[in-house]
Amino acid sequence: MARSLAGFLVLLLVISICEAASLFQPISDSHRSAALELFTLDHGSFKSLEETYEALRTFQILGIEKKPDVTSAACRSISETVGSSSSTPKDLFYALKANSIAQCKIHEKASKGIISSLNAAVSGASSLLDFYYSVGGLVLIKDQSSNADIHLADAEGVFRSVKAFSQSDGRWRYSSNNPESSAFAAGIALETLAGIVSLASSELDQSLISTLRNDVSKLFDSIEKYDDGTLYFDDKLVDGREYQGPLSTTSSVLRGLTAFAAVTTGNINLPGDKILGLAKFFLGIGVPGDAKDFFYQIDALACLESNRVSIPLILSLSSAVISVTKKDSLKVRVTTVLGSNAPPLTVKLVGAFSSGSKDASLVESQELKFDQGSGLHILNDLPESIDVGSYTFVFEVVLQEPEDEKVYVTGSQTKAPIFVTGLIKIENSEIAVLDSDLGSVESQNKLDLAGKNAVSLSANHLQKLRLSFQLSTPRGRAFKPHQTFLKLRHESKVEHIFVVGNSGKKFEVVLNFLGLVEKFYYLSGKYDMELTVGDAAMENSLLVAIGHIELDLPEAPEKAPRPPLQPVDPYSRYGPKAEITHIFRAPEKRPPQELSLAFLGLTILPLLGFLIGLLRLGVNMKNFPTKPVPATFAILFHVGIGAVLLLYMFFWLKLDLFQTLKVVSLLGVFLVFVGHRTLSHLAAASAKLKSA
Repeated sequence: MARSLAGFLVLLLVISICEAASLFQPISDSHRSAALELFTLDHGSFKSLEETYEALRTFQILGIEKKPDVTSAACRSISETVGSSSSTPKDLFYALKANSIAQCKIHEKASKGIISSLNAAVSGASSLLDFYYSVGGLVLIKDQSSNADIHLADAEGVFRSVKAFSQSDGRWRYSSNNPESSAFAAGIALETLAGIVSLASSELDQSLISTLRNDVSKLFDSIEKYDDGTLYFDDKLVDGREYQGPLSTTSSVLRGLTAFAAVTTGNINLPGDKILGLAKFFLGIGVPGDAKDFFYQIDALACLESNRVSIPLILSLSSAVISVTKKDSLKVRVTTVLGSNAPPLTVKLVGAFSSGSKDASLVESQELKFDQGSGLHILNDLPESIDVGSYTFVFEVVLQEPEDEKVYVTGSQTKAPIFVTGLIKIENSEIAVLDSDLGSVESQNKLDLAGKNAVSLSANHLQKLRLSFQLSTPRGRAFKPHQTFLKLRHESKVEHIFVVGNSGKKFEVVLNFLGLVEKFYYLSGKYDMELTVGDAAMENSLLVAIGHIELDLPEAPEKAPRPPLQPVDPYSRYGPKAEITHIFRAPEKRPPQELSLAFLGLTILPLLGFLIGLLRLGVNMKNFPTKPVPATFAILFHVGIGAVLLLYMFFWLKLDLFQTLKVVSLLGVFLVFVGHRTLSHLAAASAKLKSA
């Protein structure tokens, strides 16, 4: 039962921390393990070039070295795609995407064919996705071919064609025929326009770029928000396409924003808190269980890691549980979303509040000490005002270099749930039987609740039982645990539970048996006593047997309530039964071996006499068939008779009755068949002799 209590308290601790958690952890090894499980090969390769690119890109971002070797299969598929005249712009786009990581060699002739095909696709594009795949393919082939001089002939015209799909709220349409707009399409459009800017032979009209910056600001004005500052984009069903969830939509917008910021000069006017809110969204979803969603998460975090708008810095804790008894240190780490080191900065603890309390901060502002070796900011000693319990710590991250403030964003303040545990002192524990009228102590026992107890008490219905003890924290303050109750269990398994009340440090429960006789169902006899004191912050929670009390209660009236039927333990009903042992009767004494052999000889004598009689009388072979077929059946008949005699011998020596019956049934069918044929021949021969 102690193990069950410990498990319950650990669960309570986890739930209480998770409910208050507003802190996010950067990418860890759990993501790397999940990537290898989610991106699995199908007969040595991935199912499509799109999936190949997503797997390779994910492995590249996470720095996974021991990944499946798909280079040869990927290069073969890439070569087939770029060399085929029937490949669509989408096929070429993902082939070039995969090749940007696989680094396969593409022949110059194939490159020229791709460029010609994609240029024609740009000229004939009529939807946003047409522009996205064709322009994106040209950007990729330009990056991969150092000798290729690729430009759009009318980059500004193409830019305006794509811009025509934009809406006043910053969202975009997939085509001019569809009035519905989408944030997912906005991300695709930004990425496409960034590609057009990079492919332009001359600088585009800056008014177009300014207008696009305003569109980005409008798009972020419609962003969704959670109470903890997490931000994300969401879409409705658009153009009959499959619903794009918040993960894919937000990832698309981030990818487009990063691409657009990389090819334009000047800053995009976006508050740093919005970038930080997007980082919280992608880190807060944990590890997705779908390969596509996993790629969206990792790719978006890579965009946050390297974008030119703002790079978010994430504050995380080495442990959210600190023991004051063990004098644990508070350790804080500040990194990027992918776990890279942050620039020089200072971490300050600016406030600490009891969970659910609106009182003033329990601590004064103090700076954490930075450890160069571990990269942690450490507070070695918790303030005396921090005792066992649940708290919310407030941290402030300050960049040391002014230039870093233009690149990184830390947010104003970061709240982190902290759970402080410790060993609780248990003192002045005693149990006593009191006289009901005078309240005088009739018998009293000291208890060691941290050790073993075997108290034996007795009382009647005119007396009381009192249990009391004191609890205090390592700092000497009063401690009130979540669970404190006394259990009395009758020998008939009927249980009664009583809450132990408290006033300050002292906990006390008084049971007046006169008022409890009906609750006890007038059951006299032995009651085992058990005390439970438990709390998630209490390192020495206990479930201890105190002893027993013998109660003498009056006889139950005729209409008194009966004790409830106790549930039958299913293990005792359906579990394994006790092993049945049986001693067999000792075998009877057998006769000497010589006597048994003599008896065997006597049983064989009649058979020997029969054989000798046959020899002396002579065997009549006149009627034995002479023709081959009848003679064969006659021989088989006699062989069958011999086999039956041999089977009798084996039955005597080795076989049991069932085995013998199986064999003799087969031999019987055989003997009936061959015997019938033999007797038929003899009857026919006899009839011929009589007619002659």
